[in-house]
Amino acid sequence: MTIMFIKPDAPSPPAQRTPHLRLTALCAGYPGRPVIRELDARFDRLTTTALIGPNGSGKSTLLGVLAGVIRPTSGEVLTHGDRRPAFVPQRGGVADALPLTVRQAVAMGRWGVRGPWRRLTKRDRAMVDSALDRLGIAHLGSRQLGELSGGQRQRALIAQGLAQESDLLLLDEPTTGLDPEAGERIGVLLGELVNDGVTVVQATHDLHAARAADHCLLLREGRLVAEGHPGRVLTTSALARMWESA
Repeated sequence: MTIMFIKPDAPSPPAQRTPHLRLTALCAGYPGRPVIRELDARFDRLTTTALIGPNGSGKSTLLGVLAGVIRPTSGEVLTHGDRRPAFVPQRGGVADALPLTVRQAVAMGRWGVRGPWRRLTKRDRAMVDSALDRLGIAHLGSRQLGELSGGQRQRALIAQGLAQESDLLLLDEPTTGLDPEAGERIGVLLGELVNDGVTVVQATHDLHAARAADHCLLLREGRLVAEGHPGRVLTTSALARMWESA
């Protein structure tokens, strides 16, 4: 298993995109339970990529590998850049009982820079303020995280990701359980982040969100079934075969 880091060159025009991440023969999983199997894939810089597949297809495991929290068992992960990815988990992965205000939760995004026990600097606080403003939740800063609606809480978690100042944002089901309006706001935000220099990868069951992406990976049982532009990959027949075999 190899993980390599390459310093990025100057941004390329869309017709000459360079990869932010490249996976070669990637295998990953858990003791006694392989999940990702011989996966080859490329994630271009300054694009949005949607990971699509039924439950158990390996979407969350793949995000864990990209985030660096799950080590591949074999294969190669080649990443261009030296900033750590920002990983936004599913809302269900963060306990409601945690006694955190929204601002405290977003400030945790600075831990990768400052560490959990050091006081935030003026710049750190400015980054937290900027993330809260960007997600439209500055007025909720003093509220307990567990008191928020689903959409508000998801925006708080994304704000925590933004506070990390990463150029790679990984999201696990960011619109699941949200009403259409809240999901649409998050989709618009992700597009804005790409324009600001962030590469976005999201696992999703939301076909509307997937079709709005630049690129799509279709997964089944840990293997890559198809990849490319969503208009070519997410056909009615391909999706029917995918879920019939799940």
